[in-house]
Amino acid sequence: MFVRCAQIVAMMAGAMLIALPLRAETLQATSPDGAITLTVSDERGLATYSVSYGDDQVIAASKLGMLFRDHHGFDRDLTISGSTTTSRDETWEQPWGERRLVRDQHSELAVTFAAQTGPARNITVRFRIFDTGLGFRYELAEQEAFSGDINIIDELTQFGVGEQTMTWYTPSDEFNRYEYIYRTGAAGKVDDAHTPVTFRNPAGIHFSIHEAALVNYSGMSLEALRPGSFEARLRPWSDGIRVKTSAPFKTPWRTIQIAPDAVGLINSDIILNLNETNAMGDVSWVEPGKYVGIWWAMHIRERTWGNDGIHGATTEETKRYIDFAAEHGFAGVLVEGWNIGWDGDWFNNGALFKFTESYPDFDIEEVGRYARSKGVRLIGHHETSADVSNYESQMEAAFDLYQSVGVAQVKTGYVADAGDISRIDENGIQKFEWHDSQFMVDHHLRVVEAAAKRQISINAHEPVKDTGLRRTYPNWMTREGARGMEFNAWGTPPNPTEHISTLAFTRMLAGPMDYTPGIFDLKPNERPPVREDMRRGDPSNRPQTTLAKQLALYVVLYSPLQMAADLPENYEKRMDAFQFIKDVPADWEESIALAGEVGEYVAIARQERGGTDWFLGAVTDGTPRTIEVTLDFLEPGKTYTAQFYRDGEDAHWETNPYSIVIEARDVKGGETISLPLASSGGAAVRLIAKGD
Repeated sequence: MFVRCAQIVAMMAGAMLIALPLRAETLQATSPDGAITLTVSDERGLATYSVSYGDDQVIAASKLGMLFRDHHGFDRDLTISGSTTTSRDETWEQPWGERRLVRDQHSELAVTFAAQTGPARNITVRFRIFDTGLGFRYELAEQEAFSGDINIIDELTQFGVGEQTMTWYTPSDEFNRYEYIYRTGAAGKVDDAHTPVTFRNPAGIHFSIHEAALVNYSGMSLEALRPGSFEARLRPWSDGIRVKTSAPFKTPWRTIQIAPDAVGLINSDIILNLNETNAMGDVSWVEPGKYVGIWWAMHIRERTWGNDGIHGATTEETKRYIDFAAEHGFAGVLVEGWNIGWDGDWFNNGALFKFTESYPDFDIEEVGRYARSKGVRLIGHHETSADVSNYESQMEAAFDLYQSVGVAQVKTGYVADAGDISRIDENGIQKFEWHDSQFMVDHHLRVVEAAAKRQISINAHEPVKDTGLRRTYPNWMTREGARGMEFNAWGTPPNPTEHISTLAFTRMLAGPMDYTPGIFDLKPNERPPVREDMRRGDPSNRPQTTLAKQLALYVVLYSPLQMAADLPENYEKRMDAFQFIKDVPADWEESIALAGEVGEYVAIARQERGGTDWFLGAVTDGTPRTIEVTLDFLEPGKTYTAQFYRDGEDAHWETNPYSIVIEARDVKGGETISLPLASSGGAAVRLIAKGD
């Protein structure tokens, strides 16, 4: 639906009515189901928008605009000079993902604002309104007023959410990038935040602010203007410019997902739908799957990345992992620490890394051959320590090497404090950039495209946040971008009990996360040290979960590359529970969030792609609770064998984390089941259709 209305502004001077030439125009558009209303206006010469859900305001009238260093901007004296409307309703297929078929149904309103002072110029804001929210972006066409290079110094996009709106967020201006425990509080108390930021307003409406299709632009965070009102903050280059571009250009989409309840945010495909279609053609070589690897052993100080006597990435040790993977049906083995560079102060000197030279005790050709003989793929690793110039100078050769030994997936890393990305500019001068700057946005795409030429997929750690580019570049499969499992080995503090049930409604709205779940030794720092100088961390650093919750993570936290992160010997001690990890897929036909509240609990069901089995995962925070789940996603009346992996009656993450009940019984589609969850506990269920 689209509505246009205008009003003549007048004023009284004494007894005389004086009509001013200023004319305010207001445009409206609604979502296909009519629940969401967008209003756009040029009142008082300002470009503004507002959003409501039913009768409830979600975003108060908020400013739009942009400022440039060398050109007149769009901040005032603006008028709506034109608009167009259209709509779409189509379904497209993902090569892999949370669901195979994605429906893209939206209304579109494109509004052009013209400047009334200064040189003639205009900018278009394109809005797409879905039943689950909306996205909008700026589009600057070629025009005389914008010739040559364009330097954006500020984007004036604002979000008026209200002072008392509850907010779940991580800070955007601290050293550890996105890797912080989520904070909760009234929006009026928030100074700055990374997106996605999740909100619940006093009317109970849930919404999340993020961005989609972040290409050739800098990442957006939110900065408080005044209590409850935020402005888009673009991460600058080292010279202070936010974005370097030229006309024509399009910004990323600014997204607002909206739902009457928390689970409605998860059941939304806005981020994917606002990205461009697959640009890579045939991507049948991009393969989801589960993997094990030489990784957790280093975090718990069982082994080291460097070559110091207890080196983890040896030929012998890698073959042991390959054998384990082959025996239990895992597709890949990740190997970290195989290449030269881990000895010395690598954190502060990424130039140490050689991406084609292995340590003497690691024969990459032999390991690759052995993996192929076992039907397992070797997963490569490129830690750059954020020395991007060093990495890019070796990247092509490094991918060539991996291609030659059968590596189909690579985990990249950019460990460094925020703002310490190192590059050498065209004058040979070292510059330092932010992890979410335009420079790094462009760098990550260069990596993805170089990898694609060798049919290699990417799993990025210390990344730019996910904005749905996996649709356009399907080999960009997953990434980190939040506090992962490693913080439970050495974090101070470790991830709290509410971490997973917060991630599900915040970070996971952006896209897949390589959280690296599946820890079975839930007290790893109580193990005796391997060597006197390799003492374990503080025993309080441990996963604050039950064993059943570790299993549930494979359903709750989506990633097409899903790791079984613990050591093989720890799985071999608990093969009954390990069976769920062996059975659960990494690629899905359909996914449905069933129940939950942000930071408290969540239950999600997913159907195996290409099969009829469903898997259900439920987790809670530190509060024990029993949740009721209706199996209305199953075929009505059909009988299924439900294999339950749930907390025992005496389970508790701190005092008795291993108490687990594994049982099976028949259930029918449409019936309601009860899932008792212990403190920071969980339940994992496999549902097998009988008679298939």
